Amino acid sequence: MVRVKICGITNLADAKAAVALGARALGFNFYEKSVRNIAPAEAYKIIRTLPDKIEAAGVFVNWSPEAVIALARAVDLDTVQLHGDEPAATAREAAKYFQVTKALRITKGFHLGGLRPFQSSVRAFLFDADKSGQFGGTGLRTDWTVARRAANTHRIVLAGGLTPENVAEAILYVRPYAVDVATGVESAPGKKSGTKLRQFFGEVTRANRLLQSSKT
Repeated sequence: MVRVKICGITNLADAKAAVALGARALGFNFYEKSVRNIAPAEAYKIIRTLPDKIEAAGVFVNWSPEAVIALARAVDLDTVQLHGDEPAATAREAAKYFQVTKALRITKGFHLGGLRPFQSSVRAFLFDADKSGQFGGTGLRTDWTVARRAANTHRIVLAGGLTPENVAEAILYVRPYAVDVATGVESAPGKKSGTKLRQFFGEVTRANRLLQSSKT
């Protein structure tokens, strides 16, 4: 079953709506330049209300491992998502204390060998679209062909340009471990749309049923 992570959570109402619809993880963005940036204290207020089964993931861009670990502990994260140009050493250090997801911006001609340095320390790789000067949240579609190849041998979280209109197609083609969405279910930057969330989860459910039926 493909899981859903709703990223860019900035308020409790959106967190509750995502959890009620079936989100397995929520993402809190600590990248200062992001329009979905959330203060650690505000993130903690939301995280402490979440059911135990819901994974709280923090998004970091080019922080030192010491800073990542300190903040993750302070706000009680389950997972740290390294979304910048962090070296494998940062992932290894963070993995001593937390689950780690390494995000990769998939450029034209991306080679899967780029995953190798991180394999021993990360739980999953997040594939996101590439746009110069931006670390996620572009709304652009990731190269699904590359993601599909990677999903054959790695745990892949597919992000980048997912919407209620294309998420089922993406799941059926790529067959990722999970899908991650922020922009595609928003009414405004940092504010989720209840209608789009319901549509998105409905399409994920439909795709999961089709995947299950194809196995029987």
